[in-house]
Amino acid sequence: MQNASFASPSSMPLSRREVLRRVGSGFGMLAFARIAAATTSESPLAPKAPHFPPRAKRVIFLVMNGGMSQVDTFDPKPMLARYHGKPMPGGNLRTERKTGNLMRSPFRFERHGQSGIEVSEIFPRIGASIDQICVIRSMHTDIPNHEPSLTMMNCGENLMSRPSMGSWITYGLGTENQNLPGYVVLCPGYPVVGAPLWNNSFLPAVYQGTYIPNNETDPEKLIRYIRNPQYKANQQREQLDLLADLNRLHLKERDGDSQLEASIQSMEIAFRMQTEAPETFDIRKEPEATRARYGDSNFGRGCLMALRLVERGVRMVQLYYGDGQPWDNHDDITIHKKLAREVDAPVAALLEDLKQRGLLDETLVLFGTEFGRTPAVETSARVNVQNGRDHNPYGYSVWLAGGGIKGGMTYGATDDFGFQAADNKVHVHDLHATMLYLLGLDHTKLTYRYSGRDFRLTDVHGRVVKEIIS
Repeated sequence: MQNASFASPSSMPLSRREVLRRVGSGFGMLAFARIAAATTSESPLAPKAPHFPPRAKRVIFLVMNGGMSQVDTFDPKPMLARYHGKPMPGGNLRTERKTGNLMRSPFRFERHGQSGIEVSEIFPRIGASIDQICVIRSMHTDIPNHEPSLTMMNCGENLMSRPSMGSWITYGLGTENQNLPGYVVLCPGYPVVGAPLWNNSFLPAVYQGTYIPNNETDPEKLIRYIRNPQYKANQQREQLDLLADLNRLHLKERDGDSQLEASIQSMEIAFRMQTEAPETFDIRKEPEATRARYGDSNFGRGCLMALRLVERGVRMVQLYYGDGQPWDNHDDITIHKKLAREVDAPVAALLEDLKQRGLLDETLVLFGTEFGRTPAVETSARVNVQNGRDHNPYGYSVWLAGGGIKGGMTYGATDDFGFQAADNKVHVHDLHATMLYLLGLDHTKLTYRYSGRDFRLTDVHGRVVKEIIS
């Protein structure tokens, strides 16, 4: 039936909706709001079909923020020991600060698994899992500063103006559990740059990452104000339904207002989280033996939370090692050993439990950092002990496991001294393109039109590294 029209004082016809909006009030408006709500579209976070059959359904990104040294972790270089204390042949590439002669790693490298891949002694447990891991030894990025390199690794751009990888993934695929956020970020503080690393930018606001500081053990403190002690669940549901109806009525007059749509969705998720989130983040529900394998550090608890989140259908979990830039060891590279002690066991436990619970084949795990470090010792005036390394964007290592990745292999190589990617170079854009491919997404087709241009995570770059895909 067509809507009736009415005459206004200016003789312009009004729709029935406009008449109700102008003259209705009280219960009349509430009744209309309920009618409007009946036609509400599906949640933007509902699961979406990928472009093609995926190898992975979810992502865990373990971020060693600060710049982990490749030549002290996953890229052994015997030539460093041979040329220790000597200038690098041909001279050093330009880095951010003054560097001197070459410096060998203070750590031994040992072969692990059937693949025999060499891993630093500071990661013995990860080394024991190496047959499930692909180490990319030829990563490179653009700028030797933390801020642009972190935004490149997280958002595919050196400037803080683009959506994060997790936002692109949830935009493309939605999420499997509507009672939890689709994209969760865990950090016991804030990394350098902070929220822009998990922002939605010009994508609809509902795809922004949900930041949770994982330095608390009590779920009620971890997610503050998750419960409303004044009202029962059914009373909250009635209030939320009324508010959602009014917001949707308002949204009809503000087409394309992603902030308002995100507010509606965030309130819905927050209400549903009251039931599921406290249980999800309560790692005390895991057996004591399981918790002991992860340890009682912020990072260890974060790895166990990441396991529980993906187990419950969260699309992407990002876990930062710590506040600030803890792997930024300009003075003394031996600090890497202390940091690795908190990382090694929980990461190995995470891989083991993902496999044991039948999740590893469909969960892509990325262990990465924003850039590497120089094989030469840093000699700038800012360092007190000249036993550290400067930033190095020219060559570094990350590794991937699960989700369609070939385990027990290395890909690419740096030069003899570990300074610059030399063989089968992989840029951050290539890494992102490969991760999206494993999730069933064509990185050239996952686009969003903004300001007259179709944007994507990989900008106008990126190739899928098919050699590492099983």
